[in-house]
Amino acid sequence: MKIKDSKILITGGSSGLGKAMAVALVKKGANILITGRDKQKLVSIAKEIGCDYLHFDISNYALIAENAQKALSLLGGLDVLINNAGIGEFDLLDDINVEQFEKVFSTNVFGLAMLTQEVVRYFKKQNRGNIINIGSTAAAKGFAYGTVYSASKFALRGMTQCWQAELRKFNIRVMLVNPSEVPTAFNESNRVEKKEEAKKLSAKEIAHSIVAVLSMDNRGFIPELAVWATNPF
Repeated sequence: MKIKDSKILITGGSSGLGKAMAVALVKKGANILITGRDKQKLVSIAKEIGCDYLHFDISNYALIAENAQKALSLLGGLDVLINNAGIGEFDLLDDINVEQFEKVFSTNVFGLAMLTQEVVRYFKKQNRGNIINIGSTAAAKGFAYGTVYSASKFALRGMTQCWQAELRKFNIRVMLVNPSEVPTAFNESNRVEKKEEAKKLSAKEIAHSIVAVLSMDNRGFIPELAVWATNPF
């Protein structure tokens, strides 16, 4: 697709991967709207990047339809939804509880699916669109302490495959991008960005991947892309 002048909604866009995607896509000439739960931070980052913003907690199901319409109105339409907002809980099997599943799935699975449902209604009407789900390498292989988080990303991977099967006939491309570990503010209680590490990915590599998969001509798409650090050891 042509990125210049396209209209793109990025959830969880005020830090980490979402912010890096917004920066990269603005540089390519896209019109970007970022969402986030921290309004003060959201306003500041949107001003820094040079994009629009919408204060939006995706786990608040009652407001999803309303916020989806607000996003469409602010952008004047939509070409791309990037489902980036995500949270994590990490405990051994001995210590996990139902509340952790409910908390993580409310954002990573349920809220994400309901927002996508609203956006797809619009994409079907215009007979085109792009959905990028930000998964994780934890969507393909579990790990110790990862029961809750990995389960949510496996669920996202499954939903992505279902949507690909349902939506291709409407010219809607649905893609899953699975990063390996990236030091960001993810899962940090103070929401402060971690410092980059030489042997781990940075948010810039993921942003590069997003630009790459969107840039492909609309006749083709990449169903799933994993991005690994070259030498993390």
